[in-house]
Amino acid sequence: MSTSICVVYHSGYGHTQKQAEAVAAGVSAVEGVECHAMAVDLLHDPEATEWKTLDGAAAIIMGSPTYMGSASADFKKFMELSSARWMEQRWADKLAAGFTNSGSQNGDKQNTLIQMATFAAQHGMLWVNLNQLPGNNNSGGSVDDQNRLGASLGAMAQSNVDEGPEVAPTRADLDTARVFGERVARCALRWN
Repeated sequence: MSTSICVVYHSGYGHTQKQAEAVAAGVSAVEGVECHAMAVDLLHDPEATEWKTLDGAAAIIMGSPTYMGSASADFKKFMELSSARWMEQRWADKLAAGFTNSGSQNGDKQNTLIQMATFAAQHGMLWVNLNQLPGNNNSGGSVDDQNRLGASLGAMAQSNVDEGPEVAPTRADLDTARVFGERVARCALRWN
C-alpha cells in the first residue's frame, strides 16, 4: 500500500500551479508514494470528496502565491474551511510543508510560509522545511542555482509580473520545488 501525499494549492495566474506541478513531480518520483495534486477551488465545497483525500494523506504540501505579503484569499478560504477538521484534530501528526511564489525577489514570501506553518501547527501537524543550502549567495553563485532565493522554511519562487507561466518561474525555482517534493515524500515514508 502506498503512502498518500497531497499537494493543495491556489494559483491566480498559473505561476504557482507550475511550482505545484514541480513539487508533485518530486513527490511522484519517490517509490511507494502516491501524489494527489488539487487546486483549492475544489475544496471550497465542504462536502467535496477531496477533503477525504486530504484526511487520508500522510502529508499535505500547501502552496499559494504571495499577494500583498500574505497567502491568497482563495488559499485562506481553504484554511478557514478546514476548521471542522481542526475541531476533531483529524490532521494531527500528519506532515505539512509549504511553497509560495511572488513577483518580487523578496515579496514578503516568508510571511506566507510562516502563515502556512502556523496553520499546520494549529492542526497539530509537523512541519517539514526545505533543507537546501542557499544558492546564488557568493561570487561564484548564479541565478540558476537551486534555492537561489535562499529559503529555509519552504520552497520559494519568483515570477516576473510581465511574464506568463510559460516562462516563469525559472528552471532553478522549479528544480528547487521538485527536490522539495522528493524531500517531503521521503520524510513521509520515514514518518509512516
